[in-house]
Amino acid sequence: MSTLRDRSGLALLVVSLSTLGACGGDATKKGDEGSTPPSVSSSTATNVPKPTGKVITIEMTTDEKGNYFTPTEIEAKPGDVLKFTLVAGVHNIDFLADSNPGVPNLPPPSAFLQLPGQTLEIPVNFAPGKSYYFQCDPHALLGMKGRLTVED
Repeated sequence: MSTLRDRSGLALLVVSLSTLGACGGDATKKGDEGSTPPSVSSSTATNVPKPTGKVITIEMTTDEKGNYFTPTEIEAKPGDVLKFTLVAGVHNIDFLADSNPGVPNLPPPSAFLQLPGQTLEIPVNFAPGKSYYFQCDPHALLGMKGRLTVED
């Protein structure tokens, strides 16, 4: 009788481990970087070209100085990637249509980044030779705004 109970327990253990293995998978095969906080992605269209340029990091911070982007003035070229990284606080990125009149295919407002280290990448798919304005929606009135200038 104890042999049947032992085999049932062993079978349950094997099924449990198999299930956990299937859920966890091999992080290196999935491109996961381990303990890195999740990223939020943004896309403006189905035919977005792949980024080919440099990655420009913009930090989003809340501290005793206020709520702000660092840097606030960004110069980029088509194919570069804007990598917004949360330092502290809760922030989003919005290329508001009112601040960018007549600009087609602006990226939609992002979800809120809430965990320090969380990132959002936006490919620079804007027409060169112009400036584009962005903000953090809940902190825009407090001055959390930035400007992207796309070079030729």
